[in-house]
Amino acid sequence: MLEKRENRMKVSPLAGKPAPESILANIPRLVTDYYAFEPDPAVATQKVAFGTSGHRGTSLESSFNEEHILAITQAICLHRRQQGIDGPLFIGIDTHALSEPAFATALEVLAANEVDVMIDNRDSFTPTPVISHAILGYNRQRSDGLADGIVVTPSHNPPEDGGFKYDPPSGGPADSSITKWIQDKANEIIASGLKDVRRISFAKAKSAATTHQHDYMAAYIDDLGSVIDFDAIRGAGLRLGVDPLGGAGVFYWDMIADRYKIPLTVVSEVVDATFRFMTVDWDGRIRMDCSSPYAMERLIAMKDRFDVAWACDPDHDRHGIVAKSAGLMNPNHYLAVAISYLFTHRPGWPATAAVGKTVVSSSMIDRVAAGIGRALKEVPVGFKWFVDGLVTGSLGFGGEESAGASFLRRDGSVWTTDKDGIILGLLAAEMTAVTGKDPGDLYRDLTKQYGEPAYARIDAAATPEQKKILAGLSAHDISASELAGEKIVSILMTAPGTNDPIGGIKVTTKTGWFAARPSGTEDVYKLYAESFQGVEHMKRIQSEAQEIVQRALSAT
Repeated sequence: MLEKRENRMKVSPLAGKPAPESILANIPRLVTDYYAFEPDPAVATQKVAFGTSGHRGTSLESSFNEEHILAITQAICLHRRQQGIDGPLFIGIDTHALSEPAFATALEVLAANEVDVMIDNRDSFTPTPVISHAILGYNRQRSDGLADGIVVTPSHNPPEDGGFKYDPPSGGPADSSITKWIQDKANEIIASGLKDVRRISFAKAKSAATTHQHDYMAAYIDDLGSVIDFDAIRGAGLRLGVDPLGGAGVFYWDMIADRYKIPLTVVSEVVDATFRFMTVDWDGRIRMDCSSPYAMERLIAMKDRFDVAWACDPDHDRHGIVAKSAGLMNPNHYLAVAISYLFTHRPGWPATAAVGKTVVSSSMIDRVAAGIGRALKEVPVGFKWFVDGLVTGSLGFGGEESAGASFLRRDGSVWTTDKDGIILGLLAAEMTAVTGKDPGDLYRDLTKQYGEPAYARIDAAATPEQKKILAGLSAHDISASELAGEKIVSILMTAPGTNDPIGGIKVTTKTGWFAARPSGTEDVYKLYAESFQGVEHMKRIQSEAQEIVQRALSAT
């Protein structure tokens, strides 16, 4: 029997409170272990493993160490040569403790392989969307000598974690064929004792002729006016706030405010690798999750000081919107509001530009898209599925229920092909200025027009074998014909917008749905559910969904 484990319901007594000294990361030990521990290639948890957002792990468990970064970077160099990618490589880091040493390791390998590398000219931090913007800007109107990039970040993960992502010339997350090749080659390099790694000292790498200073901040910030209407914000007399959560955009916000003369207050510019300034997340861990009400307690407590405020995670690819009228918004709610606003306030966008959403995002987005007369493209989980559409302009917007999204410039051309929490925060200010209503009020308007959904995600325990079965289920394995009193109208194993596998199942009725997907990192499966009949009906969907999944797993 699968054991139910409800995420964010078994709440730690520390949740929402300032982080106590006892749970802070030991930064010296973390960095020492990065260099001291050597991963065992025979242990699965110590291998290079690229998920939807690159390789992640912690040096404490030999899952993110110097050998990993040496091997991954050398594999990227081999990939570049194999694919004929010979333009510059843009690299940036966030504020996690392991990001700086991983950057140094990567630069040693890149320089030894004579790759032209663009590093921040302030020796500072660089948000994920800024790297995407830089790659796309360099590659615009080029057919050869293309650039690519690396972002050193584990996103909103705890302070002990490190992360390493590769962006191809498309500027967004690499597709699975690329990441699998890099992953497998890196593991092969580690298994052979790193004999194929080319490397020079960090001092030589930093001063190498192939290492170039790049003004990431100015290039990105000076271009923001092409995607956000700052004239509207400037003239509205709003009080705006932002909490960078000690992340990579920490020094960007003052420059944005100065450059565009907007009334933006940065509530904190503290950078501390322990992230001791955070309030503790639901499970008693420090996690810089800008969609979590526990982690966002500091900014939520300030909501009455601002007409609208927002925060971003450490690499600034995710957003958390705090509306004066509603407090911290559910990510699905804000995605729906952003889509409704953008497609009715961007006359320069292509008339055929569609709305992009992942299969586990709210069906409110479907209703909004239909209401504004735009096609909907529903894709598997992972921002990589939006990259081509954003590049061509066939998608005006791509968003994920996990608070990540990006959209086109005001003229309908591509802005970034990775998630951009910076522009999603600034968009909240723009829509408040233009409509006179904050995003919370705008969402309430949408519910009057389209109905009010109840949405939740829970985790249920599953063995590795059960997860494998779940990922390979077909419609024939689902015997149910009804869900929570309604006829099942579709059972999906592939995403309607791409026909690619969703790595699980999605079952829909007229007013509700559930999706079940195995976790890539834990022995659980994620169960998403939504109902337009209210919370009790949604809970009934959750309960019956677990029974449906259990029967399917038992029958295979």
